[in-house]
Amino acid sequence: MENLDVMVLRTLRDWRLAGRRALLSTVVRTWGSSPRPVGSIMALAEDGAVVGSVSGGCIEDDLIARYSRAHGDGVMPTGAPALVKYGITADEAHRFGLPCGGTLELLLEYDPDAESLKTLVAALEQGQLMQRTVQLADGAVALAEATSPAELLVDDTELVNTFGPEYRMLLIGAGQLAEYLATMAKFSGFAVTLCDPRTEYHTAWTLPGVAITTEMPDDAVVAFKPDRRTCVVALTHDPKLDDLALLEALQSEAFYVGAIGSRRNAEARRERMIEHFEQTEQSLARLRGPIGIYIGSKTPPEIAVSVMAEILAVKNAVALPREAAVAVAKAAVG
Repeated sequence: MENLDVMVLRTLRDWRLAGRRALLSTVVRTWGSSPRPVGSIMALAEDGAVVGSVSGGCIEDDLIARYSRAHGDGVMPTGAPALVKYGITADEAHRFGLPCGGTLELLLEYDPDAESLKTLVAALEQGQLMQRTVQLADGAVALAEATSPAELLVDDTELVNTFGPEYRMLLIGAGQLAEYLATMAKFSGFAVTLCDPRTEYHTAWTLPGVAITTEMPDDAVVAFKPDRRTCVVALTHDPKLDDLALLEALQSEAFYVGAIGSRRNAEARRERMIEHFEQTEQSLARLRGPIGIYIGSKTPPEIAVSVMAEILAVKNAVALPREAAVAVAKAAVG
């Protein structure tokens, strides 16, 4: 599965280029609990087709009924964007499936400009971080390349939403674990690249939609140009392949750099890097290993769940308890 925002914007672009009327709905404010965070987007075509989400489904149903012909009486307005609130009262919150006390506000943009959407999607597909500014008075849109991710901003005159390119994952080493991890990453919205110079390992690879390179892993990391939306995971257990790739990744802005292996292997890796590659404990502070969170996993699919959970926690800036670390948990149980 590709990045959800890109998928929504690409679909909306195609609808508008084909001359179909459509609206773009953006969650701009929430109070209390909310099923979807601020910045979430959804597109609705005049015939009732929907992509993306702004709630658990009930608000989408209401938008379809109000603004499409799916139920025969919906009408899609024209003109300036409109702000719409849901869940103001307890009864309305219950009716729209919002948690107790939950309220959210949406900005509805009617018939967004097709050429502007085309430019935005093209930039995102090229890996650019883009800022989209919407004037609330008339719906005029301005696009600009952003230098860093930012929270959605809205005031009385404009909405500013920053759209990032897809999160990316570079896997070092093909194999069963890599295939399970790549599958989970794709469903989590990551674009996945697999690197393994050992061509014989590719014969059993069956997962479509993953880019494959046979470069040496350290060269592949350099070519990949990891940024703050990138994770690099080494899975070969072979120091000749893993170590140099990990060192290159640690020189980048990748938000997650880690390697599979036992506690003993992880410690041996650190000792090698300090002894032979002039590393220090400080320079290796971001290197994760053994990777994953402790769930007692022993099979490849369960290990992949463990690793993906840790990657998503780091991506989402969630501080995991020390006891969740594999090395700490295993040391405690002996």
